[in-house]
Amino acid sequence: MGSPMPADAPWRATFLSHILQQMDSRTFVLSTLHPSEPSSASTPQFVPRARTVVFRGMWASLPVNPKNPAALNPDTYRTFLPTITTDARMEKAPELFGAASGSDSPQSGGGGPVEGVFWAPEAKTQWRLRGRAYVIGPDIDSDAAAPVRDALSPYMRRTGATAGGAWSWARELTAHFGNLSPLMRGTFRNPPPGTPLSQKPEQGLGLGQRVEDAEEEVSRRNFRVVVIVPEEVDRVDLSDPERGQRWNYKFVGTDSVGEWTVTELWP
Repeated sequence: MGSPMPADAPWRATFLSHILQQMDSRTFVLSTLHPSEPSSASTPQFVPRARTVVFRGMWASLPVNPKNPAALNPDTYRTFLPTITTDARMEKAPELFGAASGSDSPQSGGGGPVEGVFWAPEAKTQWRLRGRAYVIGPDIDSDAAAPVRDALSPYMRRTGATAGGAWSWARELTAHFGNLSPLMRGTFRNPPPGTPLSQKPEQGLGLGQRVEDAEEEVSRRNFRVVVIVPEEVDRVDLSDPERGQRWNYKFVGTDSVGEWTVTELWP
């Protein structure tokens, strides 16, 4: 598993230094396409949806958290694939599956278009990532989830590390859940997001719960990791008010064979 990609994305190191080392809050805006309900021929098929989400690190490179109760994968891979976590019952989950999705609570799948925008205030830099996003759920090791594994594996470059045993997709999913705080894990036992308060939730669901067990059944049923595959990255550096700078990074080729091109632009 994993493709011997020749080098990191040229934007990766600077991006991570801005987000992980200089931002107090690692939040960004994620935009998706939401199927509309056409009322006329002029009504668009899709409408935009945007929300603030939390950057959880690069896929297969989970940030170390000594309070994580889950077993961790060995340090086998390095990627430029940003991740977030989400609840399968939220609207963005099926949106990430694109037009073909008809599931109310998808497990693994996706490939729908997304755009993520970060503003790093200390670096005075805006990062805009455009590409596709894949949802990783409890069935990630199944035959049904093979298209997701096949879509992401080419971007997983081996680091050369061999200690720690075999790398596991399901273990990585559980490690992401364990990396959250107990209160955050408990949000996956909330009543279904967006439903009326007048609608009584199922027994066991409620606000303010804490989940200590990384394998807790109800919360894990709703928990998903979203992996973004950037195809184009736009970086605008406004740290010098007299001379702004801007670069466009574009991945040219196929997912298994390609390279990043870099073009400097007027800001």
